[in-house]
Amino acid sequence: MGSTRRTGRWAMVAAVAVLLAAGGAVLMTRLSAPAARTPASAAPTMTAPSPSASPTPTPTRTPAPTYDLAGVPKVDVFALIPALHTDAHPSQKLSGEVVRPKADRAPVFASPGGEPVAYLPHTDPYGGTTVPVVERRDGWVKVLLVGRAHVPSHGDAGQLTGWLRADDVTTRTLPAQVEVDISKHRIDIVRGDDRERIAGDFAWGREETPTPHGRAFIMMVRAAPSLAYTRGRPVVYLSVQSPALDGFGGADVAVTAFHYHDAHSGAISNGCLRLGASAITALAALPPGTPVTIRP
Repeated sequence: MGSTRRTGRWAMVAAVAVLLAAGGAVLMTRLSAPAARTPASAAPTMTAPSPSASPTPTPTRTPAPTYDLAGVPKVDVFALIPALHTDAHPSQKLSGEVVRPKADRAPVFASPGGEPVAYLPHTDPYGGTTVPVVERRDGWVKVLLVGRAHVPSHGDAGQLTGWLRADDVTTRTLPAQVEVDISKHRIDIVRGDDRERIAGDFAWGREETPTPHGRAFIMMVRAAPSLAYTRGRPVVYLSVQSPALDGFGGADVAVTAFHYHDAHSGAISNGCLRLGASAITALAALPPGTPVTIRP
């Protein structure tokens, strides 16, 4: 009889163990339920836990690659960088959007991707670091640049272009642009729909030393006391250089500029645009990077 009772107890313990192993959650629900008995025919109920909201993943951005720029040339007025291309669309209008490097140096590319072929400094004694945008692609801006790919005696000396990463530059839009029309003898400063005629008579390059045509920008504004013909008035230097002269005045550059000269009418210059006093004053008030378009 005792053996039978012990056998029954062990059977009950075993049954409870099975229930705990297989249905522990059900047992806990019953133990936590109110004291009223659950009818034998009713199935026990459970409340499913509310699924916790999955946190929104924070997008990760792949850091832009860094480059060792020690071995590439600086983009400045003296540079000759044959790896960069000259402007393929010089007659297209500029938007007024300009950029400037955020850091001391921004890598310059011949085309988006690849390896840099030069760098654009944040500051330079001769300016040319605030540059107009001529095209945008995803993450990239194509800009006009100072310097040349070649001197005229060795190749195309036209206006340079290059690509910068958009993350490497700050962007703003300048309110004014300058439009020069040589055949119509007029120079205008254009601000939106407003057009200010600052010159109806000026001088431009002779046939053998022509003024370059197309789009460019103001590189810097600086007085040049050594140039007596300016009579102390500022010179507005442009990003583009002579299409005919390798250098000028003993220097190895031939920069085009707006400047004052007593004689300022007709095709008489070495390529620069000679103006009267009021026109030079108006142009000298414009900031570096201001787009300039010269039409023949």
